[in-house]
Amino acid sequence: MAAPIGIVLLGLLALPRGAQPSCFCQVTGYLDDCTCDVETIDAFNNYKLFPRLNELLQSDYFRYYKVNLQKPCPFWEDNSHCGMRDCAVQPCPSDEIPDGIRAGSYKYSEEANSLAEECEEAKRLGAVDDSLSKETRQAVLQWAQHDDSSDSFCEADDIHSPDAEYVDLLLNPERYTGYKGPDAWKIWNSIYEENCFKPQNVKRPLASGRGHTFYKWLKGLCVEKRAFYRLISGLHASINIHLSARYLLQDSWSEQKWGPNVTEFQQRFDEVLTNGEGPRRLKNLYFLYLIELRALSKVLPFFERPGFQLYTGNGSQDAEMKNLLLEILHLAKSFPLHFDENSFFAGNKKAAAKLKEEFRLHFKNISKIMDCVGCFKCRLWGKLQTQGLGTALKILFSENLIEKIPESGPSYGFQLTRQEIVALFNAFGRVSTSVKELENFRKLLQNRR
Repeated sequence: MAAPIGIVLLGLLALPRGAQPSCFCQVTGYLDDCTCDVETIDAFNNYKLFPRLNELLQSDYFRYYKVNLQKPCPFWEDNSHCGMRDCAVQPCPSDEIPDGIRAGSYKYSEEANSLAEECEEAKRLGAVDDSLSKETRQAVLQWAQHDDSSDSFCEADDIHSPDAEYVDLLLNPERYTGYKGPDAWKIWNSIYEENCFKPQNVKRPLASGRGHTFYKWLKGLCVEKRAFYRLISGLHASINIHLSARYLLQDSWSEQKWGPNVTEFQQRFDEVLTNGEGPRRLKNLYFLYLIELRALSKVLPFFERPGFQLYTGNGSQDAEMKNLLLEILHLAKSFPLHFDENSFFAGNKKAAAKLKEEFRLHFKNISKIMDCVGCFKCRLWGKLQTQGLGTALKILFSENLIEKIPESGPSYGFQLTRQEIVALFNAFGRVSTSVKELENFRKLLQNRR
């Protein structure tokens, strides 16, 4: 997609009249590689799931995310940190973090909390105290192995690093920052050109006339590589919707006014202005929605266990939020037209395993690129959303392990850290919000006619 992570200040420019109604004319009906249609997703998300999910994400467990924004870029020399006010991230003082979260129990379930108290100092395999019970040692070893296993799709931050800080996501919302130019463009260019299985001789539709022919190469890819590209394009579209929906409309000494910028939205998604690519970007957003929704429906057994809790130290609120979380997951499971992930990595087992590993490493590389983003607020939300999508992919490709989760007691084979849980639901919250914002932009565009 041509626009950088931060958006360009074009809100006052007039657009051609013919462009005004054409953002959504092709964003309808069935999605490629799916049996689902746009209208079913809109109705399900906007009137059923979004209100409940939005309430969940306001809670203490999900609003605090620990992140290291000081990690150096691993791919190129990067001294281009954004100095603008709205690029900054305000970390939380430690005394504002709920006690249960600050205590740092890694797995956030009752059995994990009790084990953590027994072996507080056992941070590595060799440090497990021989005096612990056999069952306790086995659980610690298996959790440690899990944390270092090859099922991760993301380069996760070391939350024990002195540079890692808690951030209140509600006080640092994803919105327009003014971050733009060559440094911002370099991020997306690196993602698309080097990590999305695109042939080097195929150029993205950045110049006039390419949009209608660009997707021909995509049709020739296997379904897994095609899906990979569409997930990244959908994530990019979602980010651009957020920035267009929470645009800086007024900036004076007394106040800042944020709101939807229809002109900016059209610059990114109008069929005419994007040479036909804008509606494809929006359809890729819906594809991303289906993938993450499918992951939520699959991971229900992990959260249903009586021993799992959203632990913050506030017992009544923790129980209330777990009930709401389970309501959301059951709602996700009830969706009638889920994406069928069984089409992924089918066929020859050896070739499928090789492709899956390539898929995983490409996505892990993209998660590393987030440490090259010069705008700290963009970096925060980029890291969270890539970790959330990576967690969703991990869930989809761990179905056999999830099916073996016992109804009670520790889940040895499949685990999610608190970081992964917070990222998973907040990332889906961003995509769900994007779908909801599209409804608002449709109305605004209709009023312009």
